[in-house]
Amino acid sequence: MQAAEERSHRRPGRWRRARVLYRNVSKRKVGWLLLKDTVDSCLEYRVTGLAAEAAFFVLLSLPPLLLGLVGALGYVDTVVGLDTIDHIRHNILAASRTVLSDKGVNDLVKPLVDDVFRGRRPDLISLGFVIALWSGSRAVNVFVDTITIMYGLEGRRGIVRTRLMSLVLYVIALVLGAAVLPVVVVGPNAVDDLVPGVTGTVHVLYWPFVLLASVAFLTTLYHVSVPVRSPWYEDVPGALVALLMWVLGSFVLRIYLGHAVEGHTIYGSLAAPVAVLLWIGVSAFAVLVGAAVNAAVDRVWPSLATAAAREETIRRKEAAAAEVVARAA
Repeated sequence: MQAAEERSHRRPGRWRRARVLYRNVSKRKVGWLLLKDTVDSCLEYRVTGLAAEAAFFVLLSLPPLLLGLVGALGYVDTVVGLDTIDHIRHNILAASRTVLSDKGVNDLVKPLVDDVFRGRRPDLISLGFVIALWSGSRAVNVFVDTITIMYGLEGRRGIVRTRLMSLVLYVIALVLGAAVLPVVVVGPNAVDDLVPGVTGTVHVLYWPFVLLASVAFLTTLYHVSVPVRSPWYEDVPGALVALLMWVLGSFVLRIYLGHAVEGHTIYGSLAAPVAVLLWIGVSAFAVLVGAAVNAAVDRVWPSLATAAAREETIRRKEAAAAEVVARAA
């Protein structure tokens, strides 16, 4: 009896309220409202420019991060194995030749890599991780700040708190990426070699696991970026849209790169970093569009918490504007 009474007093969810509010409105009109609001948000908040900013800082964080990771391998060579270390070193030099000339690799990259691997340079490791943490968390800050503004809740979380939260999210993403990314990159066949006897299960569950993990990560990013708490599952639509846009964008980008960047091109030695930057930019754009979708859903049928927070933000802005006018009078 008590449980039934508690359920009766529980606040209805967003989707239940949506069915009540738009009971007599066609689904086509509701879809048009969501699409229009999403496009307006993307144009108003310069999503393409912010995606380029995030992509720049992500790309800036990759070399020092890799340098720090490579330097750390010098301390665990007895565990990893010398053959593995030499293989990684060879791959780094081979990848460098796609960007630099042979002279640049031999004069700059090779001595640095040899020094880091064999000399155990804690200064380079520390500096690399510090630069990577700063630039990587700066990219996350772009997402967090933009998502907050899209919801109309700017000012509810201070600058310092936002920056610290971005740093924590970036560190968590690094830890999760270090654990999950190798499994994603090597593919199901390599997993079969590591864990024999589960071939059928791995091939069936591999890509569903990757998709679910991606949706869960994006949903969590959207969820924690909003300074007002709401049910976690309400941010799933934006994550699904972002993942779909990322797949389509990567497909189109691959076609473009095959014709415009790879092979004989005006980009020359810059082709590889340009391709990486474009791919990161497409990924950042997809994440921000997914955030715009969630913000549009919240504006069309807002949750009780975000609606109250927006009203409070508007009142605070009006009070601040009135105070400025009073001082000027």
